[in-house]
Amino acid sequence: MTTAETGVTDRTITLNGLQFHYRDWGNESAQALVCLHGFTGHARTWDTFAMAMRGRYHVLALDQRGHGETEWARDYAPERRVEDMEAFVAALGLDRFVLLGLSMGGRAAFMYAAKHPATVDRLVIVDIAPESDPAGSQRIAQGVRANDVFDDPEEAVAASRRANPRPPDSELRHRVLNNLMQRADGKWTFRYDIALRNGSGARTTTSPADVTAAWDSLRNITSPTLVVHGLHSDVLSAENAKRMEQTIPNCRVIDVKDSGHSVPLDNPTGFIEAVKTFL
Repeated sequence: MTTAETGVTDRTITLNGLQFHYRDWGNESAQALVCLHGFTGHARTWDTFAMAMRGRYHVLALDQRGHGETEWARDYAPERRVEDMEAFVAALGLDRFVLLGLSMGGRAAFMYAAKHPATVDRLVIVDIAPESDPAGSQRIAQGVRANDVFDDPEEAVAASRRANPRPPDSELRHRVLNNLMQRADGKWTFRYDIALRNGSGARTTTSPADVTAAWDSLRNITSPTLVVHGLHSDVLSAENAKRMEQTIPNCRVIDVKDSGHSVPLDNPTGFIEAVKTFL
């Protein structure tokens, strides 16, 4: 389905036995730029960024498993998201593309780039490293355990505003309203899989050995790489951002002011400027 106002097309594709949704921003003759959202996010969180980049790139924004309009799954291990990327790349015949990911999507992006370095032309990792600051991880965990059922969409917007004062109102509303679905009882809740927020164990944790292996794998990345660090992030510390810069062979870090962990949401203009400068 193509949206007349923007020319963007919403598509579905079957990957690894699941039906995935993604947004295709056209300009098919240009180099592909694949965008992977963060935990609790969705493909439409990239709309502002995609609008700014579609003149230069063929922007593809994927709803990852269990999120947005993509089917819910039984397995949410990080390795499954890498396998989903592999299947997506193969299905669309992508080669030497730009890969960009935020948080959970950033982890999938650097894991994919470390495993398939020859396919990634440039890599953008947004506010994530193989290990996260405990304070940020705890905040996110508490947030998904909070009330997720609302009488109307405006109540959800208000709750998100209380949790994060930084984003422009238009960006916050866009992110929240496109992340809601109405239940049979008329109330509203989030689209992403309830198993990821109800303590069922669907959210897997990484062991110290996994973290060490992930740091080691970063040395396999051969593409020029940008780490976008939210200046006030409670997830990616300045120390770990610096370690990313030192570990990935061709890497630089850009700090984006007026932003926490959700850099594209908190400061969309600063985020776009940082990425455009790199690309």
